[in-house]
Amino acid sequence: MQIALTKKLADAMGVNFPSACEAENPLFSWTANWTKVWDNRRTEDMLVLVNNATRFTVAIYQVKRKDLKNVAEMMKGAISNTLLYMNLNPELVEEYMRLAGEVEFSQNRSRQTAAWVTKAGMDCAFYIGREYNGIAKIFSDTVGVSANYRYVNCSGNVNEGFTPYQAMISALSELTGKQAYKCRAFELLVTLDLEVYKAVRRVIVPANLEFVRLHKLLQSVFGWQNYHLYDFTFFDGKNRTPVARIVPFEDDLEFDENATLMKGLTLSEYLPEHKHMLYTYDMGDNWEHEIQLVRVIEDHDKESPFLIEASGQTPPDDVGGVGGFVNFREIMLNPSHPEYEEMKQWAKYWTVELSEWRIRPQVIHV
Repeated sequence: MQIALTKKLADAMGVNFPSACEAENPLFSWTANWTKVWDNRRTEDMLVLVNNATRFTVAIYQVKRKDLKNVAEMMKGAISNTLLYMNLNPELVEEYMRLAGEVEFSQNRSRQTAAWVTKAGMDCAFYIGREYNGIAKIFSDTVGVSANYRYVNCSGNVNEGFTPYQAMISALSELTGKQAYKCRAFELLVTLDLEVYKAVRRVIVPANLEFVRLHKLLQSVFGWQNYHLYDFTFFDGKNRTPVARIVPFEDDLEFDENATLMKGLTLSEYLPEHKHMLYTYDMGDNWEHEIQLVRVIEDHDKESPFLIEASGQTPPDDVGGVGGFVNFREIMLNPSHPEYEEMKQWAKYWTVELSEWRIRPQVIHV
């Protein structure tokens, strides 16, 4: 595996490398840079790599200068972890890493790949800005995932645009001869009872999906804005007795010492042993989503998470719980209501019916 370093990164490593040569297979060739996410930081804090064949992005957040002594292993781990995070077939990922071989560093001389890695760094920085506060000491080597779903190469002919993750998947499947997706998966039926109707979403998710990502998935398919606290509760299948509560933050443990912190926990640690759980979002409005395990798919060979079915519009955030939503909906269904214009302005783009794009089956990127 050849990794061409920008001058900034090469200087930080304090080693002179030969100029990059044309790789026999550009799929094994990457360009890497060390860049800064936050303007108030004195030094760079993120490593960014872009594949020279597919423009696939890998990024490692919270990398200090002292960490660069182990940069080769760090980069290899990040490439593998990013591919696995996107739920690719582990056998395919393992074979690519084997064929790519050990890391060989060189000096980047290509303006084009330098531009690619700079653009990728900006995309990753925007993602980090949305996800993190810049204060917490968070290390992540999968922050490049979101950049791979963006269209690239669109400055000229729009028909030449592509998404790096699709290009990478296609290239790896052709290279290794292995199927792109292969995992154990769960089909889940998620129901939000709104009294006047039920909002239902049916999804397929990888069995090893972490609860943090399940939260993001549910926020996406139900149209929530991720403004509030949440938790997951598992119940005994016979008498609906709570058997486990999963919480996102350590502060939550101060209020419930029997709860379990969700960091690193995956669905397979609780399913299929437990077939019912409750996802509660916003402890004030108390939106309770009933989640039922429909089936276990032992050899799922398609991209996931995947939304199979959607029905029923979700309330806007902060509407006041089920009772508040029923009242709000009555107003929105009656343009002559004295509060209609005020509510319409407050609700902004909210509509009574689900939009077309939310109904259709689709892959959900989280």
